[in-house]
Amino acid sequence: MKTFLTTLLSALILSACATLTISSDMVSAADKAKLASIIAARSDEEKARDTSRNPQQTLEFFGITPDMAVAEVLPGGGWYTKILAPYLAEDGELHAINYSNETWPMFGFFSEEQIAERAARIAAFPETVAEFAGQPVKSSGMSFGRLNQSVEGTLDAILFIRALHNLQRFEERGGTMSQAITDTAILLKTGGIVGVVQHQAAETKPDEWTDGSNGYLKKSMLVAMFDKAGFDLVGESMVNANPKDLPGENDVVWRLPPTLNTGPLEGEAKEAAKAANKAIGESNRMTLKFIKR
Repeated sequence: MKTFLTTLLSALILSACATLTISSDMVSAADKAKLASIIAARSDEEKARDTSRNPQQTLEFFGITPDMAVAEVLPGGGWYTKILAPYLAEDGELHAINYSNETWPMFGFFSEEQIAERAARIAAFPETVAEFAGQPVKSSGMSFGRLNQSVEGTLDAILFIRALHNLQRFEERGGTMSQAITDTAILLKTGGIVGVVQHQAAETKPDEWTDGSNGYLKKSMLVAMFDKAGFDLVGESMVNANPKDLPGENDVVWRLPPTLNTGPLEGEAKEAAKAANKAIGESNRMTLKFIKR
């Protein structure tokens, strides 16, 4: 009976979440204003992508407040870091989590020097955060499989923003997704948040096409993996959805802005493909909020 009631309750919660667009009750009006001010102060080049990435609505939906200890997975060039660093600077923490050292060679095109440069960039993440925030911030850089033990069980939120497809891409070969989700559970407090923004594949797509190598993942697969690791899906937003993104089975997500990779096409065909893909816009993305049980 207990198992049945638990299952029924979970189904009712998920049903309610399915209609949820934006839930920002955890974020006060003052914090929303602070976040808006930081977002508005960035360069025009950075703000140009706000209509596709929706940082204000996304971070509010996840419930990120300035006093939280947050980790950003694969921060890359720092587009979100430039928002999070000043937002968390005074009362919070901002950490970075990179792919494991063993993951990078699996791509097959990174040189040893490039892999070393990425490791060095993560090691220097506290300096980067301090630069973006304009002041020292409690921060660290780590990688999956080599966690910062001093923050284990202390984080309030971990953000996977377009960072899951390559982890799934190498799951069969190296267990990369399983390790990332296990490490996420180790780092988070009970009740901690996992925020996911990920290129979304239709559930009707073949599993082999949605293995991450094309950039897209199925929501059902992510929900099942996080559930197995001890996380409940508590909210879903359509804020980063794009119904015009309808990839065929020969398409990859990188055909779309900002990459506009047209593969072997040249000349007029290449320009026509770029124009068509610009008209689609950035990818269709699911935005999911999980809570650690």
